[in-house]
Amino acid sequence: MKTWVKILAIALLLYVHIGGLLLDVPRLNILNETIRALYFHVPMWFGMVLLFLVSSVYAILYLLKPSSNLDAKSVEFANVGLVFGILGMVTGMLWANYTWGSPWHGDPKQNMAAIALLVYLAYFILRGSIQNEEQKARLSAVYNIFAFTAMIPLIFIIPRMTSSMHPGSGGNPGFNMYDLDSKMRLVFYPAVIGWFLIGVWIAGLRIKVRELEEKILDIQHDQIH
Repeated sequence: MKTWVKILAIALLLYVHIGGLLLDVPRLNILNETIRALYFHVPMWFGMVLLFLVSSVYAILYLLKPSSNLDAKSVEFANVGLVFGILGMVTGMLWANYTWGSPWHGDPKQNMAAIALLVYLAYFILRGSIQNEEQKARLSAVYNIFAFTAMIPLIFIIPRMTSSMHPGSGGNPGFNMYDLDSKMRLVFYPAVIGWFLIGVWIAGLRIKVRELEEKILDIQHDQIH
């Protein structure tokens, strides 16, 4: 990852944290100041989806031309994507606690998001249950593609077809209907870009660590023999 991209990611998140806490926000019924959570909760989910997308692309590339490097990239982007998903879930629960009265209401979007994360947790359980490296990489790549295709309807389609308290679901208007002056977009879009770049940066570091571990194991193996 280029140095200027890292600097951009840090700058964007500094701006998001400062602007998200200090800039004026629309005074909406029930939400009030808690609407600032939008800058952290939703971008986390956007980042998760993008990271899972990158992971599934590397899974497809692995199936087309198997290599340990492609498998490592697929795994680590999925790892960071799952962390972003958990953080998105936690920030959403904190937001719900102050606006809906409790962290978990069994809202369709909450339930579907939880199922989507469980599907990806199963991905890592699958990898941990297979000893043969080649078989592990191949089966997990196939499952990775399945997990991503399952996540899309779980998060973006099914909740919109049912009654939900989330904006933009079940007939509820989205934030664009409320926020006519678009003030929040000045922070929201940089937040999406910033969190995604941070996710790519972390995934890149984890990939390098994995590669170094593999080189150390190869050196130790050569020394033994």
